[in-house]
Amino acid sequence: MTIDPTAYPGFCRDCLRGQPHGNRRCSGCGSPRLVYHPELYKLTLAHIDCDAFYASIEKRDNPELADKPVIVGGGKRGVVSTACYIARIHGVRSAMPMFKALEACPDAVVIKPDMEKYVRVGRQVRAMMEELTPLVQPLSIDEAFLELSGTERLHHDPPARVLARFARRVEQEVGITVSVGLSYCKFLAKVASDLQKPRGFSVIGQTEALEFLAPRPVTTIWGVGKAFAATLESDGIRTVGQLQTMEEADLMRRYGSIGQRLYRLARGIDDRDVHPNEAAKSVSAETTFFEDISRHEDLVIHLRALSEKVAWRLKKHRISGQTVVLKLKTADFKGRTRNRRLEDPTQLADRIFRTGLTLLEKETDGTRFRLIGIGVTDLKEASVADPPDLVDQQAGRRAAAEAAMDKLRDKFGKSTVETGYTFGRRK
Repeated sequence: MTIDPTAYPGFCRDCLRGQPHGNRRCSGCGSPRLVYHPELYKLTLAHIDCDAFYASIEKRDNPELADKPVIVGGGKRGVVSTACYIARIHGVRSAMPMFKALEACPDAVVIKPDMEKYVRVGRQVRAMMEELTPLVQPLSIDEAFLELSGTERLHHDPPARVLARFARRVEQEVGITVSVGLSYCKFLAKVASDLQKPRGFSVIGQTEALEFLAPRPVTTIWGVGKAFAATLESDGIRTVGQLQTMEEADLMRRYGSIGQRLYRLARGIDDRDVHPNEAAKSVSAETTFFEDISRHEDLVIHLRALSEKVAWRLKKHRISGQTVVLKLKTADFKGRTRNRRLEDPTQLADRIFRTGLTLLEKETDGTRFRLIGIGVTDLKEASVADPPDLVDQQAGRRAAAEAAMDKLRDKFGKSTVETGYTFGRRK
């Protein structure tokens, strides 16, 4: 059953004036940005996503860029972090190699990422979200789920209008725009937030979920990437509607545990709750080289510097990790991931680096690499990290030396003390 959302009362997203059903423009300010939906005032779960976050901040800070295509990324040898919507019209996408992005949009203005600035703005937006509800679950620096059930008495407005007011406030006070997806579950809230970008406000209700999902490609379902989509297509499955006709047992028999996810999400079934301040699953750092590197000793320099970054973040957040993960990307963009589980969790750059080094030694066979990264997963509390090593007597001395270096860096800056691996070699 197709729903006509304009047959129900709504409101104007610009002035928040209530609208009778059927209006095409606001009866007060004349804006065409009206919201109608039969479940508009019943739904409470939202996904908020900042529009082209990094690029929007750069345009905010430099008005001369307003009408120009902007790419935020790592130079000619890097990848695209974010592209503004003008650049996206030319085919530029996030994670695209920079040389391909510039081929698609040669007039683009390329800006090196300023992560400290982006983090400040992200925290500002996050604080504004937390004024709406304590149930805010960040997914990244620029997006989060919000659960607003039970907040109507606090705000004297239903969640839909609270969210519209929030979007308007972010635009006025922060100077960037957001898109809002409102639904009854996480899966469809996230799908909704991407429907009308930028400055979007989309609603997907429970009554229409099956019909809405049916014609969409299987990649709409969380966890279905290009590779798995190709597997599904080889089995003749291209749309969510085809999954809706299949039995759960059959999908699980064919595709294992992901088969259950296919069955449930294809029907709009998602009972995951919004968990505020959900813990990170990993801590990592990586770098893309200006020129491909094959020499082991050159890769080691970057591995050491990145290990120190990861250790600093672990110590700052008072956590540790028990599995060390090495990430490499070859010159032809093929990825390699290697990992090793430690006997005890660590937050020491020395242990992260030495473990990564043993993993790296098996990969440096003359292959040219364009990227290296190191990180830890299986996160634990800092209190269980790095117990005394009774076998490696030198480990305690290295840990004490690292603690001394940390104190000097905290007092005089990160570049005050360097190891022999990186001394005079960092750019």
